[in-house]
Formats: sequence, C-alpha cells, structure tokens
Amino acid sequence: MKKKTFPTRETVSRREFLRDSALFTAGLAVGSRAVLAAGASDKPLNYNEKMEYRRCGKTGLMVSCVCLGGHWKRLDTVVADLGGDVFNMSVLDNPAFIQNRHDIVSRCIDEGINYIDACIGAEVMAYSKALKGRRDKMYLGYSWYEKEMRFDGWRTADKLLEGFNAGLKAAGLDYVDLWRITCHEQGGNHTFHDSEEVAAALDTAKKQGKARFTGISSHDRPWLKMMIEEFPDQIEVVVTPYTAKSKVLPADSLFDAVKKCDVGVFGIKPFASNSLFKGDSALDSPDAEEDDRRARLAIRYVLANPAITAPIPGLINQHQVENVVKAVQERRELDTKEAAELEKAASEAWARLPADYQWLKKWEYV
Repeated sequence: MKKKTFPTRETVSRREFLRDSALFTAGLAVGSRAVLAAGASDKPLNYNEKMEYRRCGKTGLMVSCVCLGGHWKRLDTVVADLGGDVFNMSVLDNPAFIQNRHDIVSRCIDEGINYIDACIGAEVMAYSKALKGRRDKMYLGYSWYEKEMRFDGWRTADKLLEGFNAGLKAAGLDYVDLWRITCHEQGGNHTFHDSEEVAAALDTAKKQGKARFTGISSHDRPWLKMMIEEFPDQIEVVVTPYTAKSKVLPADSLFDAVKKCDVGVFGIKPFASNSLFKGDSALDSPDAEEDDRRARLAIRYVLANPAITAPIPGLINQHQVENVVKAVQERRELDTKEAAELEKAASEAWARLPADYQWLKKWEYV
C-alpha cells in the first residue's frame, strides 16, 4: 500500500463534488427520515436542569456535556460469567449483561445524559436493544469498527456502506444520529484516496437518510486535521483521545481546525483506559472513594476545554453514572490544590499504561 499522502490539485474536483452534493441531502432523503437528515433542533434532548448541554459543532445538536461511551471495560467486576473477552458477541446471551446495560442507559436518561457512542459490533447490538422504545431520549452514535477502515477489506465507499447497512439491519435500526467511521490509529498509512472513500461513504449514508450526521474516529492527529479541513461537509464530528494529561498546543493544534470548521468533538480515554485509577472499579474496592474523586477531577479538567463537546467514558454501574454527573455539578475550574492532585494522578496513570496503550502518551499535546 502507498504511504499516506495529502491533497493534490488532481483531487479538487471530487472534493468539490462531495461538498456540493450536501445541498441535495434533504431532497434525496426519503420517508420520515427526510426530516432527520435535513437538520437538528437546538432544544436539548432529554433535558435535565442538573446537566450542562453543549452545541455539537455544526450538527446543531445540544449534547449533554458528559455522555456514555460504548466500552464497558472491567464489567466483569459487576457482572459474573462474562468470560475472558467482555466485548465478544457472546455477552449478548448473558441476561445479567443485558440487564446491566439497560439499567445504565436508564440511569443516564434519568440524569439528562442524551448521547451514547457505540463503536464495535457488540456495542451497537447491546445499546440498540437497551434503547428500544426510547430513542426519543438519546442520540445514538454508530461505528461497527470490524467492518471499517482499520481493516484492508473495508476501505472503499462500497464496502463501508455494505458494512453499515448490514449493521443497521442486524441491530434493527432504520437510521443513526451519527455515523462516525472508525479509521486508522496512530501512525496510520491510509492514502488520500482512502480518505476520499470515507467521505463518499458518509455522504451517501446522509443522502439516504440513514445517518443524520457524519464524522470519523482516529488516533492520528495530522490525518484528523486534514480530514476536517478537506471534507467539511462530511466531517461534522470527530471522536478522538483527550485525557486528564492532555493539553492544547499553543500553535498548530488540532483544535485550530476544530474551531475553524465548527466540528463537534467527543473525547475518548478521559481516564487513560482506567490507568488513572488505583482500584479495579468494583463497588467494594478499598480505593473506590479515591477513584471517584479522580474521575470527577478528570471530567472537570476535560470540560475546561470549551472545544470539547463531551468526554465519553465507559460506565459499568449506576454509581459511576451518578459520579460523572456530580462532576458536572461541581465547580468547573480546578484550584491550585486540585490541579496538583490531578497532575500527580495523571502522571501515575502514564506510568501504569499497559504496553498496548503507550501510544496514548502522544496525546499529551493536542
């Protein structure tokens, strides 16, 4: 495969076509989904006075400032008999797992959280089931990453759409609020042609009324910045790391492009894949109180960046939902003592990062 390349004059005509084609979105959408594709209301969905809502870039959606991330890491501390791989499709056959996800979604709804981000097949299936009969309470972000850009066989617009349509059918969904294709991780080597294929697939899904809004997820900052700037009509939202250790670069920051193009940002890994915590996330952990405080400090820190629409932590019990909502209600800016406390905890998290998460250190400056 060719190394990653960036725009040339030969690609301009196609980019212009992709941008212009957005004008036809409303007319080409069919049935009841035409209204969904045409735009968004500025009234917060599932409003709760205890929650803060932020505008998700040019989508116009008013999204709760903390949302539910798809991952349920450490869920085996809450639900028994999940087996070794808690993200395997077999968890969908576990009644206790299904009940846990239903209860978490219910608690989120009660607290005014109004967005779920699902990024693998098992998550799409689980959250679609948990939202059945109450889609009017929460927006659903969709990615079935096993059939998206991280894998060689799924890097054309046709294949991406094939996977997307198959996922919708499997989950019993007519549409999603956001299709955000999971793309390459840090140091990816997709060509610009691959990038055009992503934009074309997103564009088609939006025209067909199957995705109200579109975007991407990636751990590659330069590529994210390029995509935001080159495909502004298709990249309305990005999903990307932002931890308690992250800082905005004073120059050439990803957030320069985010602000310029009015893009919504969902921040993943706010707790550095749980490395921020001392305990194992069990409710009876001796470190539970300290870990709750660290979680709240991290959420407050992330929210101090107004360019972040919302961090999207994975939450495994109702207490964790209540704790992140408590963080929203606390004073936003950290005082000197709190900042020092979080910096120490974040440095400890960096030291605890497992081998397969060392790449997260590259996201200290964004």
